[in-house]
Amino acid sequence: MMIPEKKNIKMTAVPSGSYVISRKKHEILDAYLGTCVGVALFDRKADVGGLLHILLPKPIGMAMQGRPENYAETGLPIFIAALKDKGALPERMEATIAGGALVGPLSETDMGLDIGGRSAEIVERILKEEGIAIGKKEIGGFFSCRLSLKVDGWETLIEPIGIPTRAESLDFDRPTIEALNVTIDSVRPIPQIALKIIRMIHDGIHGMDELARELRQDQVLTGKVIRLCNSAFFNLKMGIDSIDRALVILGEIRLLRMVVSATLQDFFSQDAGGYSLCKGGLYNHAIGTALISEQLASMTGHIPIDIAYTAGLMHDIGKVILDQYIASALPFFYRKTQVENVSLINAENDMFGVTHPEAGGILADRWSFPKSLSEVIQYHHMPEQAIEFPELTHLVYFADLLMSRFVVGQELERLDTTFLKTRMEKIGMSLDQFPIMVERIPRQLFEFR
Repeated sequence: MMIPEKKNIKMTAVPSGSYVISRKKHEILDAYLGTCVGVALFDRKADVGGLLHILLPKPIGMAMQGRPENYAETGLPIFIAALKDKGALPERMEATIAGGALVGPLSETDMGLDIGGRSAEIVERILKEEGIAIGKKEIGGFFSCRLSLKVDGWETLIEPIGIPTRAESLDFDRPTIEALNVTIDSVRPIPQIALKIIRMIHDGIHGMDELARELRQDQVLTGKVIRLCNSAFFNLKMGIDSIDRALVILGEIRLLRMVVSATLQDFFSQDAGGYSLCKGGLYNHAIGTALISEQLASMTGHIPIDIAYTAGLMHDIGKVILDQYIASALPFFYRKTQVENVSLINAENDMFGVTHPEAGGILADRWSFPKSLSEVIQYHHMPEQAIEFPELTHLVYFADLLMSRFVVGQELERLDTTFLKTRMEKIGMSLDQFPIMVERIPRQLFEFR
């Protein structure tokens, strides 16, 4: 049954590692699911229900002390107890389960980890023990999906994310190499202040005096930086209202990262329909990969966090070149990546004769990016090919992978995990630490929608 979206109905996204419970009212609860598992529960007679968004099967070590709602094993009992407190009875509850996808391309590593499958098994076991009937279930597969609960009628809907709305057609523009070169030549360069900061960060120079003066004179950029500091992305909650206050609160290095991030907002398209599955999807993905790269660098301790951040931020700049061509060929790319399980870069190569890492490498060379950044841009899908900065490139690959698997519904990207074990070893981590890395994804990335 389709859930109609009305202008007067409130849409509430339920972040990973949390739940929302509601009485009957004009509201739709949504969970955007890739590897994660969503559980909708409701009791029609008590007129109460809710939605739980599960990140992982069970806590590891001391992790349970953090957020028990992250896990199927601990979060679902809490969710059920909260519904009981509102008058719901297990024998009257109805459940819908979704998610747990093996978000392709599929590899033996995915089968071994099977995070979503194990979460779903735990969910089904607990529901059976509680005597709660499962009315609808769509688990596994290769698709990211949205689980919706319409609380004024207790209806649920499971639908894949990013399906093209128009009919598939092979009649679309396949750009020539000449046309792609013209597009590369016409790409508006990012502001000089951003290029200057990127080089400073990767050269290990953080002097702010000259840059602060330059930034204060640019009222438009100053406004963007302040808005970003106070946005849901960074969740600072510090009421930053000036560059000087930002400098005091954040310090030089973090402010430099904020400035670069703010300048990219206009560089990446804010429209949906190309690589982006939602408005601003490319930019959101860039910021998220940057924040996860920063977390990974902090954990491993081998790479400066500001270098990791800017590398994560800039890794997909090649998509800016190809984005306009993707829009007309979206059904082709959707079929290739989501149905036939072909990697995005292979689909790009089939379509354009060039991939977004290769196109990004051309831009990086033209803009004289530091070599460390150029390698990440060019090889983040195949980090083994990086020569001078392999650890940084592997780190950004892993951050990109975590975004594509767990923060879904933003852009058209699926990374291969065939060599995940050896790639994790390159940053000093083992495969059994994968769930720990998932737990370290900044929570605000799940909350931003």
